[in-house]
Amino acid sequence: MHTLPEPVRRVAAWCVVLLLLAGVAAVGVWLCVTLRTAVTPVLLALLGTALLRPLYRRLLAMKVQRSLAAGLTCAAVVAVVGGAGYIVAAALVDTGDQIVTSLRRAALDLTEHFGAAGTSLDDLAGNARELLGKFGGTAASGVISGLSVVGEVAAMAVLALLLVFFFLRDSGRAMGALRSLVPRSGADPVEAMARRAFEAVEGFMRGTTFIALIDALLITVGLLILRVPGAAGLGALVFVGAYIPYLGAFLSGAVAVLVALADRGAAIALWTVGVVLAVQLIEGHVLQPVIQSRTVQMHPAVVMITITAGASVAGILGMLLAVPLTAAAFGVIGELRKLYAAEGP
Repeated sequence: MHTLPEPVRRVAAWCVVLLLLAGVAAVGVWLCVTLRTAVTPVLLALLGTALLRPLYRRLLAMKVQRSLAAGLTCAAVVAVVGGAGYIVAAALVDTGDQIVTSLRRAALDLTEHFGAAGTSLDDLAGNARELLGKFGGTAASGVISGLSVVGEVAAMAVLALLLVFFFLRDSGRAMGALRSLVPRSGADPVEAMARRAFEAVEGFMRGTTFIALIDALLITVGLLILRVPGAAGLGALVFVGAYIPYLGAFLSGAVAVLVALADRGAAIALWTVGVVLAVQLIEGHVLQPVIQSRTVQMHPAVVMITITAGASVAGILGMLLAVPLTAAAFGVIGELRKLYAAEGP
């Protein structure tokens, strides 16, 4: 029996490795979906810890005791998130009816000009709940359909906040526990990969939050100058949508343009398009390179595929978590490349 050529055997070996990795990844995703009630608070807590760690370190530098520093950090995030949530909710409540009315009016205008295409848009605007249930996944549709999921979300939020406290306070112990789980020879590389992954998530969360705030402020100012109704609510949508790269900005910008078209006419709608495009150009050419220059950079195609995969697995929550988790994976891959490059062939 003749042996296979060396290139064929190498390809076969790599195929086996890829199949094993795909199987492990599939099992991991299945476990995460099955145990989502427990996994979701952990992932949210990791993202919160990555965002809040600079404040925690600053408190430690001021000689604040570790538990007190973690408690103050959690109290600060409750105040900030609660205040921001109240502002966003108030803006959306105050201007929500106006935005929906403007969207319906835009749909009717499109109906007059484009016939069936406009009618379908009006149907989508009139059945927003049905559309959200279709594309928002089980999480969003569940929030609409019953109060039980609201309680579940509240419980997960409280658990995530408690986990943020422990993750901040016991981060040093966590690294020691991680080192104890691997052989002594692999402890340093594993620690380096874990730190690099967390730094990637930390940079992504901090940079995305800052960019989202700037985008929302710039677009809100532009809409106020153009006297587009519901500017505050549209700015809030821009801020929330910025956590879903590319897709969130496109959707929130499209809503702003439609509202401007309905209430201020085609000329103001074109100016609104210009404002949205200008803000996106500033983000892509100034904010992203400057603010997130030290984080893992991903190609837009990779980001879109990641968001699509996250949406198919866990709906809106998957869309929000997909990019930071992918950033962490890219950080680990980068650390592995440096490790193997240092070791040589």
